[in-house]
Amino acid sequence: MTTKGKASPYLRNCWYVAGWAREVQRLHMFRRILLGEPVVLYRKGDGTPVALEDRCMHRHAPLSHGRLQGDNIECAYHGLVFDPDGACIKIPSQDTIPPNACVRSYPVAEKHRWVWIWMGDPAKADESLIPDFHWMDHEGFAWRGETLHVEGNYMLVVENLMDLSHLPSLHLTTLADTAVPENEEFPVTFETKGNDIHINRWVRDVPPPPYFRLLGDFKKGDRVDRWMDSHFTPPSFVRIDIGACPAGSGQLDGDRTGVQTAMNLNAVTPETATSAHYFWAQAQNFSEGDESISEVDFRLVHDAFQEDLSIIRGQQENIDLSPDAPRLNLAADKGGLQATRMVEKLVREEQEAG
Repeated sequence: MTTKGKASPYLRNCWYVAGWAREVQRLHMFRRILLGEPVVLYRKGDGTPVALEDRCMHRHAPLSHGRLQGDNIECAYHGLVFDPDGACIKIPSQDTIPPNACVRSYPVAEKHRWVWIWMGDPAKADESLIPDFHWMDHEGFAWRGETLHVEGNYMLVVENLMDLSHLPSLHLTTLADTAVPENEEFPVTFETKGNDIHINRWVRDVPPPPYFRLLGDFKKGDRVDRWMDSHFTPPSFVRIDIGACPAGSGQLDGDRTGVQTAMNLNAVTPETATSAHYFWAQAQNFSEGDESISEVDFRLVHDAFQEDLSIIRGQQENIDLSPDAPRLNLAADKGGLQATRMVEKLVREEQEAG
């Protein structure tokens, strides 16, 4: 089924997170707007997730308002029935089913606690292209996650996550302690591998930050090597590794097995041009079965993200008022700018290829 109207501003031939695996259930449908399109998600009797266009092709009623009949959906308005592939298999008012009586069916996959959706060419939906978020499946990591609603363009979230220089200013009572004090140098290196962007921030032989003294095993008199590394994968995935190890132990130059690491895992899916679904989780390898550590870590990040979302909402309001207002770029913006330009390039190439 072809897309109607103007060309999509989104990269479509890629995987996005549609929802947490726990959200997609048997005998239950739920609706979510993804990339400006209505989608209904549910599971078949065997547990396989399904994603269909949530718009009956007859009079555009939401299928999510209807009823599940086994693995099929009955539209609540006129009773048309659609199978999991999107084909209409029954029209109560007539025997003949027109060949164009169908809704779009999207490829879906379940991996890393999320249900993923491919909203581009179904023939190109390769599950091996799903970004790596294995920390939520790893026995050595405890984690907790949630979904936040963003009142702003999804790339504003990506810019925020790729520029951690805002931590001391915006997150005074939450994540400021994870940043490096002003009297310490925190060298930053940038590396691009294919379509991935790596930003490495590290510092050697310093006191452990309050974050690791509070939640980890380091004490006030210890000396550590520490890092804050960001990894961007288009269109909108950011993984941030915040870790520390005993000073001089060499983990910064190689394998970081055995170090204390908190992984901040972020997947942002556009809802519309000015809103997004923000799926994120915080995982740490130093909780040792103590759920209270995971809870404190999650709450710190959750509260900080509320501060981020408030700023992003204000940014979007100002952008809407004056879309052509100039922006001043600083050195700390490099990672976010690289990510934005990379996504714009991929979207342009995809549209030019038809």
